[in-house]
Amino acid sequence: MANTTVTNNHDIEKGLHRTDTTVTMPPELFEKLYLTPKVPHVGDYNQRFANPTALGFMGFVISTFTFSMVLLGWGGATGFGPVVGIFLFTGPLLMVLALIFEWIMGNFFAMMVMGLFAVFWLSFGLIQLPTLQLGATYATMADPTGTTSPAYNTDIGIFLIVWGFAFFTFFFFTLKINCVFAAIFGLASAAAFILASAYFKLAAGEFAAAGRLQKGGGALLFVVAACGWYMTLIIMAGEMRMTLRLPVGDLSHFWPRTDVDLASAAAAREHGD
Repeated sequence: MANTTVTNNHDIEKGLHRTDTTVTMPPELFEKLYLTPKVPHVGDYNQRFANPTALGFMGFVISTFTFSMVLLGWGGATGFGPVVGIFLFTGPLLMVLALIFEWIMGNFFAMMVMGLFAVFWLSFGLIQLPTLQLGATYATMADPTGTTSPAYNTDIGIFLIVWGFAFFTFFFFTLKINCVFAAIFGLASAAAFILASAYFKLAAGEFAAAGRLQKGGGALLFVVAACGWYMTLIIMAGEMRMTLRLPVGDLSHFWPRTDVDLASAAAAREHGD
């Protein structure tokens, strides 16, 4: 029988190890491009479909940058009405498209992230739609819209507290991926709690304190958006084979390897015992 010779090549730009029949990717590079731990998958979806992570991140970054700059009052901005389409359409649409393909490709954590931010921006966008008249229940003669009533602002504060805990939950799991991704969720969680405090101050009639808290939350979200843009740049550069060696603070090496079959790992541990 003739011997089969396999030629090994190395794609330097993306760090891929190629043979005549397969392409393999180191776990740390996989996590850098897909923002989810590398685990054994059934099928070859990662080879057949384009990486959707950057698409979802673009929707997140556009929405978050817009939100933060309005909160900071840049250029005299005071409301979200003119840009509500970003929260109802641009951001959620890109993130839902990314979510679908992350799910198809078996990228669990990236799928969860896209879904989380998609519904956050959709729900926040609905709050900003004046046509829904969500404050009508609290309307008075002095406040016909009801949006300055204590009850209305307290409700939004509670809304943001719940989201703050959701972001913090995700922050815990980002500690397995990289520092930039962890910073996004850690700062987003802090910003949500600060903005919740701003609404509670509005409900209490402390408008100056509310304004300061709003700007503080906006500043944190601006940093969150900048981190998101940085990750988008890194992911796109990797996919476009551009040799940008920008650091992300890889954290995966502090955890056990995940690119092994769970049954095989369990059998190996039992054999070791």
